[in-house]
Amino acid sequence: MSRTVVITGATSGIGRAVARELAGRGDRLVLAARSPATLAEVRDECRAAGAAVLVVPVDVTAPGAVAGLADAAEAEFGGIDVWVHTAAVMAYGRFDEVPAEAFEQVVRTDLLAAAEAARVALRRFRAASAGTLILVGSVLGHITAPYMSGYVAAKWGLQGLARALQQEARETPGVRICLVNPGSVDTPVYRQAANYLGRIGRPPPPITTPERVARAIAHCVDRPRREVSVGRLNLFMRFGFTVLPGMYDVLVGPLMRLAGLSRQPVGPHEGILFTPNPLGEAARGGWLPDLPRVVRSVGGATAAAGSAVLRRLR
Repeated sequence: MSRTVVITGATSGIGRAVARELAGRGDRLVLAARSPATLAEVRDECRAAGAAVLVVPVDVTAPGAVAGLADAAEAEFGGIDVWVHTAAVMAYGRFDEVPAEAFEQVVRTDLLAAAEAARVALRRFRAASAGTLILVGSVLGHITAPYMSGYVAAKWGLQGLARALQQEARETPGVRICLVNPGSVDTPVYRQAANYLGRIGRPPPPITTPERVARAIAHCVDRPRREVSVGRLNLFMRFGFTVLPGMYDVLVGPLMRLAGLSRQPVGPHEGILFTPNPLGEAARGGWLPDLPRVVRSVGGATAAAGSAVLRRLR
């Protein structure tokens, strides 16, 4: 059964991976993000896979923008069956050294824009007595880490919002709310983040792929679940944070500096908080090897070597 799916943050990271995952299933896709040129790239990728696609360049933090996105989706496809909100930004730095406007923009994008997307989607779902809202949270909605205070605050807020919405949705049969919480994911968000810490951030290992998160989201489209955790150490970290808080606090700072920050220096900058950077947008962030490409390269090299040996033998 084909569905109309709205995806915010569709030009990069998890959002782009979700668009690709759903494109081959016959779903009608409404792709939203700030970069028109990159949206066109993702549109072409999805159309090549057979999907009907509408792109809507939009900044989800702008007043009225999310409602306009919903109106465009309904005008094109007649309704909305699923809304997937993946749009997110980050800022690195000690809380007192991050400019107030940067902290507020992280919260505005990662929490308040998600709340507006939920508000707009749920009003339509309730009227139709059907629909699935999928919010992308983070393991940092259950635990904390230094130097990411805005992101942590927003994701904790999103966790609470999702639980409240799930409780209210018990009164509206047919309406489902899902929360997908990834751990470290190989996306560009770490290099695209604002930075006031002096070192570029990176996803601490173990790192999963955005495609794995996209598959979890696609599963929620088919069979909605209250909460899905994607990451091998997520439950272990949550256990340590809850059961051994003193030890957790002693270890998390050194581990963050060792595994969550690269050695590459960087000066203070706003990243993509206020304006997008199309050149930095992609599904993968380059923190993991591209295994299909490696396999193709090895296969090509092996074939070439085999051909050379056969020619020599002849």
